[in-house]
Amino acid sequence: MPTKSQTAFLPVADQLDLITKGAAEIIPPAASQDATALAARLEESRRTGKPLRIKAGFDPTAPDLHLGHTVLMRKLKHFQDLGHTVIFLIGDSTALIGDPTGKNQTRKPLTREEIEINAETYKDQVFKILDRDKTEVRYNSEWLDKIGFAGMVKLAARFTVSQMLEREDFHKRFQEEQPIHVHELLYPMVQGYDSVALECDVELGGTDQKFNLMRGRDLQRDAGQKPQIVLMTPILEGLDGVQKMSKSLNNAIGIKEPAPEMYGKLMSINDELMWRYWTFLTDLPQSAIDAMRAAVARGELHPMQAKKDLAGTIAAGFHSAAEAGAAAESWATQFQHKGLVEDAPEVDVSLLAEGLFSSDADSATEPPLRIPKLLQLAGLAASAGEATRKLAENAVSINGEKFSGRTLSREALGDEPTLRLGKKSVRVHWTE
Repeated sequence: MPTKSQTAFLPVADQLDLITKGAAEIIPPAASQDATALAARLEESRRTGKPLRIKAGFDPTAPDLHLGHTVLMRKLKHFQDLGHTVIFLIGDSTALIGDPTGKNQTRKPLTREEIEINAETYKDQVFKILDRDKTEVRYNSEWLDKIGFAGMVKLAARFTVSQMLEREDFHKRFQEEQPIHVHELLYPMVQGYDSVALECDVELGGTDQKFNLMRGRDLQRDAGQKPQIVLMTPILEGLDGVQKMSKSLNNAIGIKEPAPEMYGKLMSINDELMWRYWTFLTDLPQSAIDAMRAAVARGELHPMQAKKDLAGTIAAGFHSAAEAGAAAESWATQFQHKGLVEDAPEVDVSLLAEGLFSSDADSATEPPLRIPKLLQLAGLAASAGEATRKLAENAVSINGEKFSGRTLSREALGDEPTLRLGKKSVRVHWTE
């Protein structure tokens, strides 16, 4: 009969629904659709009642974090919520080198004092996401400062220069005859050694970290440990939806920003980016996100409402539900309500009008309304065809928000929706 600790873990399929959402690559890859090394490791954990050890490393190279930094922290939280042991590794020793990933020049070294100040700031911020009491906080100076010269020589002997030059950024700099300093070659080695010292089952990292993450597997294998699973996430785009989130590019949302500012910035993103933020910046399982997106596609949920829910969820996570609610009200007052025309004339629209409801729906539920036909019946367009063209031109607003879809449920429209096409607005009164 299974023990209490053994039954504490959810079934593997349920764990994977949360763990793998947003994952760009998992190594080793799936042998089949339902048989992965990660699934096998989770099953073993479930059978033995022993939680997996999950690590993500962060070099404290800057004092403040933005939402892009929290993607890995959020993934740590998913493992933590599922009962596994998460290790928030502060790279106070590796920060002396500076990870050269993505750089075409050597990073400026930080002083030990700067690193310590930044590390304390990181801890204050990370516990807005992780449970302080359940998080194992480690510093890689614990073992790297003790390894000594002989240990470093032994570690370096595990790799070749040609192997290091396989790293894309090193290879590029070598081809362009840009300097590659010897201490930079140490970074992948010591990051890999971190996994040995911590006996990790899983290491998390961005896709730009793949070379470094794989070195952990190499060194664990040499040390007689079971090589860690590598789970990589994409680099998160900033508010512009194009370039990676970065304060230097002025497209970032800092996790210490006030709730109104955070909420407002999130409301400014485009609809496509919204779904990526739902995946990478919330704890909602991917199956629930997919269901929400399908509801928007069917016209049962207005995309603006989905974005408001996203902004509220994220703002509440870093502040409080009350502060997020106040931010939402402030944003609506400032931006949304000004799109409504209070004295818009009221028009009657019969719910029995031919062609108003879409036939592409489950007979068990009320089908969504055809917006082009609604605009025609409301007197805003001469025909459904003209309304369709105006929707494509982004000239239509519903309840103060731009709308370019073709169908929307009556629930999403509301009891007395305000429609606007160009400069003309009406308030709909439903009749039967």
